[in-house]
Amino acid sequence: MLKKLTRLGSVGIFKRCIHDTKVGILGVPFECGQPKKGVSQGPDAIRKAGLMEQLSAIHDKMDIKDYGNISYTVNRELEASVPNMKGYAEIVGCTHEVSKNVEKIMKEGRMCLTLGGDHSIAMATVDGHIKAKDNEVCLLWIDAHADCNTNKTTPSGNVHGMPMALIPYELSDYWPHLPGMDWHKPVMSIRNVAYIGLRSVDSYERLIIEKLGITAFFMADVESYGINTVVNMALDRIDPERTRSIHVSYDIDSLDTLEAPSTGTSGNKKIIAWKWNNTPHTKQKYESTAA
Repeated sequence: MLKKLTRLGSVGIFKRCIHDTKVGILGVPFECGQPKKGVSQGPDAIRKAGLMEQLSAIHDKMDIKDYGNISYTVNRELEASVPNMKGYAEIVGCTHEVSKNVEKIMKEGRMCLTLGGDHSIAMATVDGHIKAKDNEVCLLWIDAHADCNTNKTTPSGNVHGMPMALIPYELSDYWPHLPGMDWHKPVMSIRNVAYIGLRSVDSYERLIIEKLGITAFFMADVESYGINTVVNMALDRIDPERTRSIHVSYDIDSLDTLEAPSTGTSGNKKIIAWKWNNTPHTKQKYESTAA
């Protein structure tokens, strides 16, 4: 199943997006943003399923460097510093290292392919990309969930449902002080963000999407228009001139469980992987992805 997932899922999207010949792979074996065990095995499992070989097959001049998996330290004094954010100390330690590594890889002239891990790491992959590109970035958030709860609105306290709320500056006033997160400054505008594949959205998240006018395409839109049209419609909204560097944050739960049964947040009405593989890429450069 892992081979099928790698062939049809993350790599399928990646192959349609890539223009660079220099790629850096970064593993983030992190699972503290949600309660289920095994998520941290993702980076090594994807590699074992043939990631390097399939990327190399894109074309013969592909220059791929695997930077391995990150390591980080945890400041236990931070554990109870923010209410209703489970695993906060681990989140702080991990995301800071992820951001620094993504920025470093991209400043070396490589596209950064980050392998998770739960989706709480996305706040850091976007942060590192923004720092490497001086905020000339737009974001495609491909996910069944909006992930824009705060610690005051989350029904679970799991941080994998919060990263989008930590990225745009329009939502920064909804957060308390976050000790240990001084490295993270929300500078991206929500106008440069588009959701694709939404299926399960909390009531507060829906309110935020409507109030701020966030570009959002639900699974019904994908089924109605097709994924190729939806991607281009999203880019027309968030980067009409096609000049920004694109960050793709891709959660496996956006795929149909027939293709990706290992996701911890399964459900109906999801994207079929072969539809991604038949999506023509645009001429714009996709420079960082988080899978």
